[in-house]
Amino acid sequence: MAYDDLLISIGQFGRYQKRIYLLLCLPAISCALHKLSGVFLQAKVAHRCRLPIDDNNSSYHILPYGSVENMLYPWDSGHDSWSSCELYDTNYTDSYFSSGSIATHTLPCTSWIYDSSIYETTTTSEWNLVCDRAWLRATSDALLMIGVMLGSIIFGDLSDRLGRKPIFFISLVLQVIFGVLVSISPDVYTFMLTRMIVGATTSGVFLVAYVIAMELVGPKRRMFAGVAFQLFFTAGFFVTAFCAYFIRNWRLLQLTLTLPGIAFFSYWWFIPESVRWLLTKGRTEEAKANLEKVAKENRKLLDKTMLDDVCAQSEAERKVAANGAGNVKTATLIDLFKYPNLRKKSLIIFFLWFVNSGTYYGLSWNTSNLGGNEYINFVISGAVEIPAYTILIFTLDKWGRKIILCGAMIFAGLCLIATAFVPSNMTSLNIVLAMAGKLAISSSYSTVYVVTGEQFPTVVRNVGLGAASTFARIGGILAPYVNIMAEVWTPLPLLIFGILALLSGTSALLLPETLNRKLPESIEDGETFGKKQKDVPNNDNNAEEMVHLNAQKS
Repeated sequence: MAYDDLLISIGQFGRYQKRIYLLLCLPAISCALHKLSGVFLQAKVAHRCRLPIDDNNSSYHILPYGSVENMLYPWDSGHDSWSSCELYDTNYTDSYFSSGSIATHTLPCTSWIYDSSIYETTTTSEWNLVCDRAWLRATSDALLMIGVMLGSIIFGDLSDRLGRKPIFFISLVLQVIFGVLVSISPDVYTFMLTRMIVGATTSGVFLVAYVIAMELVGPKRRMFAGVAFQLFFTAGFFVTAFCAYFIRNWRLLQLTLTLPGIAFFSYWWFIPESVRWLLTKGRTEEAKANLEKVAKENRKLLDKTMLDDVCAQSEAERKVAANGAGNVKTATLIDLFKYPNLRKKSLIIFFLWFVNSGTYYGLSWNTSNLGGNEYINFVISGAVEIPAYTILIFTLDKWGRKIILCGAMIFAGLCLIATAFVPSNMTSLNIVLAMAGKLAISSSYSTVYVVTGEQFPTVVRNVGLGAASTFARIGGILAPYVNIMAEVWTPLPLLIFGILALLSGTSALLLPETLNRKLPESIEDGETFGKKQKDVPNNDNNAEEMVHLNAQKS
């Protein structure tokens, strides 16, 4: 591509790009904070039913009448503990306790006493989001992901129309405003609505920042830049856990995670508009000025002839696009379902995205149900992503896509299913299996991007990717409702995620390998691809394409 040739001549990742790139990476941490903070904002606090004999000063740990807990609450076999949602239908008088006869009827709790030894306050304890109201916690996270989906659609379209830079800053401002509103929400419904808008802004901030960064970096350095950008999102796990450990009040924690975003407002004077976008809009003089700044700071000589050629080519492409590309019929999503082989591959790919997204976010948000220290679990959940992404850099172009995708998903499925058979007193083993599953699913989630980009024909690739991304968002939306099933049986969420991962990983065995293959371009190529493959070298930079596709993940 001519533009990439121009970037190579003025420095693919010189001093200018490194400076702007680092600035754009930092907001990725802020986006991670808002996506992950719900683990602590809505933490499930240990609780017990308030008994008629409890007073206002009653403690969670000190039960009335000493250790006669079997006469206070019925046994909950699903959680292997005394129920926190029901109490006996009795008056709990001295005569009841002295009788030694346990009541036979139960009543649902209407009030609770919470354990304040770990969390000072959470939305769960403030608004009683437990038992039959626990679904509100799941709905809050689901609405957050609905916001993420809407934000990717709305802000993505606006950034193409109005420019990357203005949408990036509008998203930043809205993120801070509604982040503050989350912290002062008077009720759970306001909390959910404002948090959904914050979710939408994370798409505007992260995706646009990623696009600006990638459009500024030369082709040979995009793999590194893309992985490093994703690792800044992973760093959000550590920052979130650090802040949550020292700030146990959910409102103050939300403020603490939001207000640093104000510092990014200063980027208006430092972050340039995307040169690629300027060229597509015919604003060649601004594009030339930006490229001259890059060359000057990188101490490179800008080839004026090459620059003029790039601008002329972009102008010609823009005019063709404006006048319509003739009478050429555009491929649509329907074309993927007209032919049996394409239909089979498309359904498998959509299922892969659904499972990968749902399992990734489900495991990220489920750390409080694993037992042990919740903060350490959360940090480990983020830390395992580092080797997960690093492994791909060294293996994806050597071992092939199929073996890594299938192997990672099947391994994740087996690990997560195994947690259902771990005895309740073996907490460490349960955590190890869950984190091994998180590592594997992180690898498969990144791999499914490049697999998708290479499986769909060129003429319908963007359409297919858009549809696959939608299935991923649906998986993320449903993940909180799977997690809330821990209210019924603690291992159930991991068991469900494990079964889905095993099924989807197995189904992916039906997909053809794409490494070192000539990729399909037409619908006809897509239908025959995988039936009779030949080892035709693929000249596309697949690793680079994976980096671009990964922008949608976060």
